[in-house]
Amino acid sequence: MHPKVLLINASYEPIHAVVWRRALKMFFLGKVEILEVYPGRVIRSVSTSLALPSVVRLKHYLRLNRRPVRFSRMNIFIRDNFCCQYCGRRFDQRELTYDHVTPRSMNGHTDWDNIVTCCHTCNKRKGGRTPRQASMHLIRRPSMPTWYHFISFTLNRMDTPESWRPYLFCRSSTEAHKRAAIA
Repeated sequence: MHPKVLLINASYEPIHAVVWRRALKMFFLGKVEILEVYPGRVIRSVSTSLALPSVVRLKHYLRLNRRPVRFSRMNIFIRDNFCCQYCGRRFDQRELTYDHVTPRSMNGHTDWDNIVTCCHTCNKRKGGRTPRQASMHLIRRPSMPTWYHFISFTLNRMDTPESWRPYLFCRSSTEAHKRAAIA
């Protein structure tokens, strides 16, 4: 097995997972600092031995020129964490649909700010009404997601090492920085 290393930006935002050889190359070139290591795993050369890194942070902020997240059914499900935004229960992808908060019959648009993940039961119950008219409450208002959600989701689908969790699942980079300072 070739362990992966989480590469995070100087602002503690996850960028992606890299092969451990690339992480070590970046370390010896002075581009990253090692924040976490795999316990008991050591890389040895003729003259050096080094603990195998699991999380590395860029020393200089890398400005990522990312386009907006593409609007799609799967991206809506990812944004809402596969949870119905009316009942709050988590479902498998096959058991979900999406719902217009303001129905199209009332001039509701099909965009990030008007579409939520919904289970079939809640979708039938709401029908062609607004949540207020149906006496249903949204758990979270819909909005365009950031790339952070999608990077965390993708990395979480891998067999995520425990040392990555503080850097993947916190809501802000300052929270990750505080957690790293405590550890």
